[in-house]
Amino acid sequence: MTIDVLLADDHKVVCDGLEVLLNSESDIHVVGQAAEGREAVRRVRELQPDIVIMDINMPELNGLEATHQIMETSPSTRVIILSMYAHNELIFRALQAGVKGYLLKDSAGIEVVEAVRAVHAGCRYMSQKIADDVIDEYIRLRQDSHDDHPLSLLTPREREVFQLIVEGKSRVEIADILCLSKKTIDTYRSRIMKKLDVHDIPSLVKFAIQHGLTSLE
Repeated sequence: MTIDVLLADDHKVVCDGLEVLLNSESDIHVVGQAAEGREAVRRVRELQPDIVIMDINMPELNGLEATHQIMETSPSTRVIILSMYAHNELIFRALQAGVKGYLLKDSAGIEVVEAVRAVHAGCRYMSQKIADDVIDEYIRLRQDSHDDHPLSLLTPREREVFQLIVEGKSRVEIADILCLSKKTIDTYRSRIMKKLDVHDIPSLVKFAIQHGLTSLE
């Protein structure tokens, strides 16, 4: 089955180069071009392509706003952004708009072909540099918000005891595993419940399941 692609970029030379590249693939066919955002939305309605490869900076209607409109009128069409900008905020806005791929123009080449096939298959595709930056930003944000997570209230030893409790170990078993007294285990258990604001073992187990620390198996 052929993948129909619409190219949207106000630089004719970019569109023409992409058209030659994509049409050289037996399973990809460029069905048209658009030089600005509103034209891109209009041509998507007319042609119903599988994929739109779109620049962000376009006259009259930028690529992100055009993506919003495409998602509303042609939800089966998937959008890949091809941009010279790799700012994290811009990338996040693009993902929020509904794009399924984000490529940098300076690293496009064969990546465009890979992205078209991947996005058509239902996957997301991002240039490697962008993927690395997004992951780094996610880690930074998670670290910044780490103190807000309930488990951050527990000490490393309390987290050890917590895991053993929700795994169904008795206080005697936990004491043996950690080489502590049964009384100390009782103290840890009381502290854990107080910090997590739970009042019995079933609630503790439920908390662990909700936070992905154990399963129902």
